[in-house]
Amino acid sequence: MYGLKKLNNSAAPRPVFTARRRRPLRPFFFHMGPVALSITSVLLIALMAVLYLAQVGQAAVANQQLQQARSKQVSLQRENQDLAQTIAIERSPAYISEQAKKAGLVPVNPAQVNVIKIPNLQPIHDPGPDN
Repeated sequence: MYGLKKLNNSAAPRPVFTARRRRPLRPFFFHMGPVALSITSVLLIALMAVLYLAQVGQAAVANQQLQQARSKQVSLQRENQDLAQTIAIERSPAYISEQAKKAGLVPVNPAQVNVIKIPNLQPIHDPGPDN
């Protein structure tokens, strides 16, 4: 083991040499005077304010676009409901009957209908929505 006297005598750096080695490691703003440091601080704060305002502006534009998209969605949903209601009305038997009467069509007695039968005619099968 080393003694305390041997360790202290062999590796004792000089304080002046250590201070000179650390001096160039100090940051640049310690060399600045109070006026230059104040101007630099004001410029950095102004830059941060500009960046903050740019972010707030982008958020406001995004919010406005979102509101426009939502209002368009609401109007399209209303239009879709109106069209679905119109389709439901136009498919009703009462509406079809009324439109047929306006076109000059009248109901026919099934006994007066003539059916033409064609020999060797294959019937057409409706596959339906399942196929």
